[in-house]
Amino acid sequence: VIGVVTSLQGAVIRDILHRLRDRFPRKVLIWPVAVQGQACAPEVARAIDGFNALTPGGAMPRPDLLIVARGGGSIEDLWGFNEEIVARAAAASGIPLISAVGHETDTTLIDFVSDQRAPTPTAAAEMAVPVRMELQAWVSETSARLDRALSGTLTRKTQRLRDLSRALPLPDRLLDSARQRMDRADRLGPALLSVVAARRGQLAEHAGALRPRLLQARLSDLKRRLDEKGVLLPVTLDRRVRLDRQRFGATAQRLRADPLVRENVRLRAQLDEKARRLSANGRARLDALSDRLEALDRLRQTLGYEATLKRGYAVVRGDGDVVTTKAQAKKAGSLEIQFADGRLDVAGGPKASAPRKPKAPPKDQGSLF
Repeated sequence: VIGVVTSLQGAVIRDILHRLRDRFPRKVLIWPVAVQGQACAPEVARAIDGFNALTPGGAMPRPDLLIVARGGGSIEDLWGFNEEIVARAAAASGIPLISAVGHETDTTLIDFVSDQRAPTPTAAAEMAVPVRMELQAWVSETSARLDRALSGTLTRKTQRLRDLSRALPLPDRLLDSARQRMDRADRLGPALLSVVAARRGQLAEHAGALRPRLLQARLSDLKRRLDEKGVLLPVTLDRRVRLDRQRFGATAQRLRADPLVRENVRLRAQLDEKARRLSANGRARLDALSDRLEALDRLRQTLGYEATLKRGYAVVRGDGDVVTTKAQAKKAGSLEIQFADGRLDVAGGPKASAPRKPKAPPKDQGSLF
């Protein structure tokens, strides 16, 4: 959202809006002020303070950028932007501010306290927004590079996997050694007996520790420890329940539906506004193209030779071709004369006769050609 502080009378606001619409259309809030005279300084200062006083996310959106603009003029016309009240308001602005007062050679105090100085109002609009088509082209180019990089990585990984797979042995060869060990069945019996004997010895060693008195003492110790833990268990469970209840309450507070409903309403309003603007721009474009087509058609009719025929001129054709000389007319077998209201056939070519002195054509009338 861009806030503009300027006068509604003059070409400055139209230049800014036109440049923003060409580069990157954005929502513009205009605060009309006097740009010269006694009322200039207080109105400009109130406009800057008023934009900064807007609440972010309120009914009236708070601008993300301010432009203070005025066209060129004498130093007396620009003096309102040298006042202390304007300089202090611009310096205290919490919103970034672009100063676009006068032409490139004009300098006022607001230029030194603003975040950015633009030589002209049009240049301020260019600083405010980028070119949307250039951003889209950059995104498209970056996306294409990303696709190419991902495709190349997958290709290299696939080729690497194929190369490594060639170094692996065949599945049958992986099982050959296991088959050979299984074939040695003569060793299985003695090995089992040896394992059983080893397990029997280990069982004999541990049998002494499994006497009933030792087991009862171990059970008594475990029961005592269990009773100690049982005393602490309710306190621990109660503390854990309280912590879980607090986390649940905080999570439930964040999951309220009101913010989601407000965001949905705001996005729907933006969508309706963009659809309305798109429809209006389409109708304006069609009207402009229709007017241009009608103008070109009128120009075609004006430049065509049919319009010349209405002024008294005529077109002579002999045997289907245009006749421009007397010699061509004598050679033609038949003549045809085209007037503004139609064509007239003349049977036979003209007969030779003694030259006569031509009469001067009446004023404002054409001649045969």
